[in-house]
Amino acid sequence: DGGGDAAADDALDALELLRARGRARASSATTRDDARAARVCLVGVGPGDPGLLTLRAYQLMQTADVVLYDRLVSNEILNLARAEARMVYVGKRAGYHTRTQEEIHELLAAFADAGATILRLKGGDPLVFGRGGEEFEFLREHNPNVRVEVVPGITAAAGVGSELGIPLTHRGVATSVRLLTGHLREGAGSREDATGAASDPVDFAVTSADVETTLVVYMGLGTLPKLSEKLIASGFPADMPAVAIERGTTVDERRVFSSIEHLPEAAAACELVSPTLLIVGRTVTLSPHWPYAADESSYDPKWVEQRGSPRAAEDVDDWRAWLDLDVDFASSRPRAVAREIHVDAF
Repeated sequence: DGGGDAAADDALDALELLRARGRARASSATTRDDARAARVCLVGVGPGDPGLLTLRAYQLMQTADVVLYDRLVSNEILNLARAEARMVYVGKRAGYHTRTQEEIHELLAAFADAGATILRLKGGDPLVFGRGGEEFEFLREHNPNVRVEVVPGITAAAGVGSELGIPLTHRGVATSVRLLTGHLREGAGSREDATGAASDPVDFAVTSADVETTLVVYMGLGTLPKLSEKLIASGFPADMPAVAIERGTTVDERRVFSSIEHLPEAAAACELVSPTLLIVGRTVTLSPHWPYAADESSYDPKWVEQRGSPRAAEDVDDWRAWLDLDVDFASSRPRAVAREIHVDAF
């Protein structure tokens, strides 16, 4: 469609510009070592709140020639990239891909061959359901001389869970956590387990579930009805606390608390859309935003919808004030008087 054509034009324009720059550098270089080496940085930008961006990510955004970014990277974060960087959208959503993963690989290779410094921005963490591992592997195989750096980001499970006060593990409540995806990668059919029987992400989630494990499902909105049905059929408690969080950590956040039995109905009634994270387990009741009594299992009403960031209004955009500060990180600052701490005091 028109959006896809525009994205293709942006990529071609940026590639041609970088190739021209590369030819100019090569003609002026006295030795091969003088030519600039390509560099690709796979950078996680966190779950949505720009304030959760790492300093390393921000630093690299100031040096990139070209930025390839996903759908889940907000405009606020994109605007932190240096003005001269060429922006190329390679986002995906259910049922529509601006670029296939193979085409993204080809773009990364082409920009790297042109000697560019490439920033590949991904929501969350690039190595947690972010396809970053595949891109890293492809780049190393395509050209071992390309420098590849992976910069971690706060994954949605940690960022959203922490914001809502939902511990992923908690002594006496949850001894482990499972991070699961709600769908298979593009182009993949159902995989087979060790016995040769076909399985899918929902079946795997069911086999991973127990009452002392917190389940966190990424991209699971479409498979939520099937997940709920199969969990309960397997003997999982129907009244297990659960929450679906749309656009977590942002000012547009919506969250629906319920039981795993009623969560599919709740998500449909509230018209939740992607990106939505699912958290299922007893730790959900530890959130200060849990709307039911601690000993209540009747879920009356069957679900409760909440809107907006749970953070105080004055704290939502406080990262902006930090960026506005004129900070000289290289300057020395007075050191506090050193304290002698005795180990035996603890």
